[in-house]
Amino acid sequence: MQLIVSVHSFFLFVSVCFHAVTALESTVPVKVGVILDMNTTVGKMGLECIKVALSDFYASHGYYKTRLILHPRDSKGNVVDAALAAQDLLNNVEVKAIIGPQQSTQANFVINLGNNSKIPIITFSATSPSLTSLRSPYFIRATLNDSAQLEAITSVIKAFGWREVVPIYVDNEFGEGIISYLTDHLQEINARIPYRSVIHPFASDEEIVAELYKLETMPTRVFIVHMQIPLGARLFKKIEEVGMMSKGYVWIMTDGMTSLLSLMDPLVIDSMQGVLGVKPHVLKRKRLEEFTDRWNSKHKHEMELNIFGLWAYDAATALARATENSDNQNFNNLSQVLSTSTSFRGLSGEFHIVNGQLQSSTFQIVNVLGEGEIAIGFWTRENGFLRRLNVKKLIWPGEITFVPKGWVIPTNGKKLRIGVPPSTFFPELVEVIRDSSKNLSMVKGYCIDVFNAVMEILPYAVPYEFIPFQNPNGELAGSYNDLIYQVYLENYDAVVGDVTILANRSSYVDFTLPYAESGVRLLVPLKEKKKNAWIFLRPLTWQLWLTSGCCFLGIGLVILILESRNTSESQQICRSFWSTFTHIVHSNKDEVVNNVTKFVVIIWCFVVLILTQSYTASLSSMLTVQQLKPSIADIQELIKSGQSVAYPGHSFALGLLEQLKVPKSQMKTFRTPTDLHAAIQNGSVAGLFDEIPYLNLFQAKSCSKYTMVEPTYKTDGFGFLSSISLNQLVKYTKFLNEMLMINLWVFFMLDCRHSQ
Repeated sequence: MQLIVSVHSFFLFVSVCFHAVTALESTVPVKVGVILDMNTTVGKMGLECIKVALSDFYASHGYYKTRLILHPRDSKGNVVDAALAAQDLLNNVEVKAIIGPQQSTQANFVINLGNNSKIPIITFSATSPSLTSLRSPYFIRATLNDSAQLEAITSVIKAFGWREVVPIYVDNEFGEGIISYLTDHLQEINARIPYRSVIHPFASDEEIVAELYKLETMPTRVFIVHMQIPLGARLFKKIEEVGMMSKGYVWIMTDGMTSLLSLMDPLVIDSMQGVLGVKPHVLKRKRLEEFTDRWNSKHKHEMELNIFGLWAYDAATALARATENSDNQNFNNLSQVLSTSTSFRGLSGEFHIVNGQLQSSTFQIVNVLGEGEIAIGFWTRENGFLRRLNVKKLIWPGEITFVPKGWVIPTNGKKLRIGVPPSTFFPELVEVIRDSSKNLSMVKGYCIDVFNAVMEILPYAVPYEFIPFQNPNGELAGSYNDLIYQVYLENYDAVVGDVTILANRSSYVDFTLPYAESGVRLLVPLKEKKKNAWIFLRPLTWQLWLTSGCCFLGIGLVILILESRNTSESQQICRSFWSTFTHIVHSNKDEVVNNVTKFVVIIWCFVVLILTQSYTASLSSMLTVQQLKPSIADIQELIKSGQSVAYPGHSFALGLLEQLKVPKSQMKTFRTPTDLHAAIQNGSVAGLFDEIPYLNLFQAKSCSKYTMVEPTYKTDGFGFLSSISLNQLVKYTKFLNEMLMINLWVFFMLDCRHSQ
């Protein structure tokens, strides 16, 4: 029996060997070209991973009839050699597909050659979005499009509240490819690009430093670096040397550098502490760990495995699968099979190609720290940017842990020149005090307090000085529009004062969000009170008086009837009406015997309570309204009455009055609130037409002898203005404004009481 089994096993072994040899002899070789930069780490790694991928694939798929035969070529890092290599492979070798080239700048011409020859060009490292615009059906990108990472980058920018970003990119197809996409993504989150920094691929160190010094003079402190390692490494070394890897700066690397961080020199990494980076996230699966162990055992000291090696492995696997699945003997439909039928779980994760493009899923956000990086969060299309809970603090350039503001006011060693309008009408808002002996000017007031308080809490020091916009007589040197135009002419860097945000002014300067609400209304004196001794009769109408009297008589008759049994006839009438009357004033002490009478008395007590409360409320309301009633209802009544209206000089209120068709003969200006108050009291002016903050001040100083009437002509309020963006100050002015405004009105109410 054992002999029979042994013979059976022998014949089975021989049969398997025969079929294996037969299958090997019947395989179809398929020539595939490989164009890479063999002197670079990515090129060497890519070729090695392609070889390992094919070896692994055919080891597990020995029954496949096709076998890819590699024909590697060295592009030597330039476009010409890449194009010559492609022509050689297509014309002389007659390859059925090409894996490569390595760089985006090389891919453009090679894709055109593949398109003309109808041969698929498969790249695992050319990431520029501009290659997509070629719309070649024979171009297969087995790597992520650079534009895919921009959503992750803009999510980070939005999460930290940065409003301006400067991209620094290499001046070639790789660098320029993402700029238009980056601009669109930033616009979606209301961020902008004030400047683009373009660096030539072969720029000298001096040219790089000159560009960095130019960036240093700009207010933006958030930079996105998009370039490849050789130039990027030089850039970051120079960034540290010029002092821009310090507090307040934000540096964000794109995938092109972040994924290859392990290939950088330790000295370069040391100069990048606090930099953020974005790269594709690769899940650690058992198969990947096994491959990594195999790789490290053979190549650890030569080159460390990265995402481009994984994509090269998966690209070779995808091509081997597509070649086997091709139903064409000449493999002319390889491109179509790759674009429509490539979907499997590779070393890099889910490897799914749609319309010739590898689809993205998750990006990892890292923070350069120490000798490497730490993951601080992830981005997915479904959930956006998610911070890791176990990472408590990020380390930013300068070894700070608080989030940089991303913006500063560039000083270049000079103080900011802040223009100040001298206010002659309301010095409480802005006042310029001239010291002739020292030839100095001191400014103070509410607007100045807000600006100083904001500047004090900024996380960076900004030197500035106030320069009054006045003539030798101490008066405003022109109008407010003239002052604003001085900022446009760059005679001032900014203006701080009671300046109203208007559309025509915003056309040539930038305003902050308003730090004080505003609007224009008419302030008129309260109507003179007329004393009336009979006013106590007015709260109740004659119908209500009649109803109350009838109720009084009715209740009295009911009590008369109910109590008639217990009293003598002579006392019945007097006692019943007396009982009803006394319940209006106080509780009745007369004894009520009948229970029904007691019930009627209770109802009467409720009626009396309602009547007395209504009377008291109505009388109080009449007395109050009489005190607060304006002397003029609105601006139209003032125009019809022919009375004059006051407005402050140099104010845009004049233009508004003209729009309302107020005759010039009815418009007057006054220099001080005291003169205006006197004019209103003597009847020469009926009211003041001005902005609400000024009216509040005038009303508070006059101890509420005036009131504002509708309508309100809306304006955007007071704001700081500059030829550069000051919007970073807005978040600080919001709560400071509330605090200072309350203190301001308390001060004026005290001033009013002292004046009395």
